[in-house]
Amino acid sequence: MHKSITLILVILAISANASAAEAPTWSEARANEWYANQPWLVGSNYITSTAINELEMWQADTFDLATIDREFGWAETLGMNTMRVFLHNLLWQQDSEGFLRRLEQFLQVAEKHHIRILFVLLESVWDPNPKLGKQREPRPHVHNSGWVQAPGAEILKDESRWNRELRPYVMGVVGHFRDDKRVLMWDLMNEPDNDNPPYKAQELRNKAEVALRLIRQEWTWARDAKPSQPLTSGVWKGDWSSDDKLSEMSSFQLRNSDVITFHSYEPPEVMKGRIQSLRRLGRPLVCTEYMARPRASTFAAILPLLKAEKVGAYNWGFVDGKSQTIYPWDSWEKTYTSEPAVWFHDIFRKDGRPYDPKEVTLIKQLNGKN
Repeated sequence: MHKSITLILVILAISANASAAEAPTWSEARANEWYANQPWLVGSNYITSTAINELEMWQADTFDLATIDREFGWAETLGMNTMRVFLHNLLWQQDSEGFLRRLEQFLQVAEKHHIRILFVLLESVWDPNPKLGKQREPRPHVHNSGWVQAPGAEILKDESRWNRELRPYVMGVVGHFRDDKRVLMWDLMNEPDNDNPPYKAQELRNKAEVALRLIRQEWTWARDAKPSQPLTSGVWKGDWSSDDKLSEMSSFQLRNSDVITFHSYEPPEVMKGRIQSLRRLGRPLVCTEYMARPRASTFAAILPLLKAEKVGAYNWGFVDGKSQTIYPWDSWEKTYTSEPAVWFHDIFRKDGRPYDPKEVTLIKQLNGKN
């Protein structure tokens, strides 16, 4: 009898935990009250221009605080008040205390420039084989030729390592900064089910399925760290207009996010449809990736729309640097030999000159920085 009761209690506990992981921590009212107390959120996806990827940005030997300070100064002149910044689990594994110190230094510089940070904890796009140490040099004229996934395929495929290697990282970082007002939000995983065409041969065949299992666990870890900031993970493909049209991944992301985030590199009429398809959820909306000029996703076309719709806005790319995102996605297949006439992403050159002064003027005007 006692064994039966114990078994029932265990089953109920497991069921309760599963249910808890299928709903946001924050109520709609709390999320909307939080958003109402924010300025219009506008910024960029940021990596130091001197870094090819997340590891080079944050490792001690290549952490470039002077460049961050200078580039955040440019962001401040535009009236930007937030940046989306990617971290990596290997940095915790390498030196957790040193990593936290560098994050603290980074946040001090961000605060100096009145910029709050949306940290991205895990990443599912580009190179699935990250390695600590010196990072390779960029392939000339190739978009994001050295960006790396977090975790890499080696850890992703071995679920026995998740609790040992990923859980301490997620809980350690979120827990350390859980009451830090300089941290705006936590983005738990970027595009978890991206099939990643340039590296498809190196990816797990069932990557989307495994990534869904991982993000379910990660959400539990992040909640257990009890952050005061909202948790999210952005939807990025498919039809979001009704629950029956959602993929399993998109459904999980939307059901669990305190604040709804999404990506759209599409023209304004498509962007507007994306926004309307997510309004039904009754939560604040933030577009955490947009702006690919040749795809008609430009500052002039999209940023005024996002402001009018009261949707937060993070364009991809800030300074043209080692990530080389002025080149388009097709630079993995098509050969480029010089700077494209129309930049794909990014706002500034390394010396602070804007790619298009008219864009900078528009951003300033929309942010009240005349």
